[in-house]
Amino acid sequence: MKGLQIDTSSKIPVYMQIADSIMAAVRDGILTRDQQIPSINELSEQYLLSRGTVEKAYKELRDKKVIISVKGKGYFINRTDVVIPLRILLIFNKISNYKKQVYNSFVKALGDNVFVDLHIHHHSVPLFENLINNHLGDYDYYVIMPHFYEQPGKVLEILRKIPAEQLILLDKDLQELTGNYGTVYQNFEKDIYEALHEALPALKKYDNLVFVNPGITPYPMEIEKGFRYFCRMQDFNFSVIEGIEMHTPISKGQAYIIIEETDLVNLVKICRNEQLTIGKDIGIVSYNETLLKEILLDGITVISTDHEQMGASAARMITEKKQERIKNPFKLILRNSL
Repeated sequence: MKGLQIDTSSKIPVYMQIADSIMAAVRDGILTRDQQIPSINELSEQYLLSRGTVEKAYKELRDKKVIISVKGKGYFINRTDVVIPLRILLIFNKISNYKKQVYNSFVKALGDNVFVDLHIHHHSVPLFENLINNHLGDYDYYVIMPHFYEQPGKVLEILRKIPAEQLILLDKDLQELTGNYGTVYQNFEKDIYEALHEALPALKKYDNLVFVNPGITPYPMEIEKGFRYFCRMQDFNFSVIEGIEMHTPISKGQAYIIIEETDLVNLVKICRNEQLTIGKDIGIVSYNETLLKEILLDGITVISTDHEQMGASAARMITEKKQERIKNPFKLILRNSL
């Protein structure tokens, strides 16, 4: 029987895996009412399983009225109104307000009868490997943010363990990964270049652009690369600094592109202490939109992907059973801080 997924190393008993696979096939329309399924002997021989294991699975299905046995003919699908929740393993790189937006929109768009199990890998390849190894075969889909900054080859090796049709990458695509997997991604280098280009009239009133590297907090290096390319193409004086502390020297005529919230808060504090007017003496462009940035200082200019759309797009791929590569929307929201 096609589509039966058996993992003898899984913590889920094999008989339950058989029953769940058949019910999932009914739910997905692969098996239809009155369709015959393999006999106990046929299934045990095909998958090298004990007859008793298959018998136990079929008894489970008979008890739920999913299948019936017809004497002298075999087993047939009896009902198709099977309610079996989709099981999804969702793995983020870290917890943040933006990840919460993705999660909420993802769960909302999936609707009922879906179980989402959220884990965090904290950019740790060994932790990620353990998560995947311990849960292979336990879920219908694996939705993963592949933000890792070490052992790229090992990350690809781990991801290849997941069937491509069950894999969806979020926030970042991996060009080296082959197969028909789904992804909803940002193009970090191109996105920041295009957003800053749109903000060019406002940026031109500043003498120098400053990219604030988050320092110890990992982030996609393509963002800084896109910033540098923009400055060279537009003939801007620019610099890159490691974070903003309360002792960081700040002078008039600079516009800051900031990724981390802590750096944003420190910059605002320094401007207040030194009586520098934000939006006139100092410009601020913050990465990632939040509700607070709409009102802080009468509005902080942001460049941001649409986190809610990212979650909704991933959910749609699952509900529509599609594997697509989707570039997530990215935009500039120009406000008074620039």
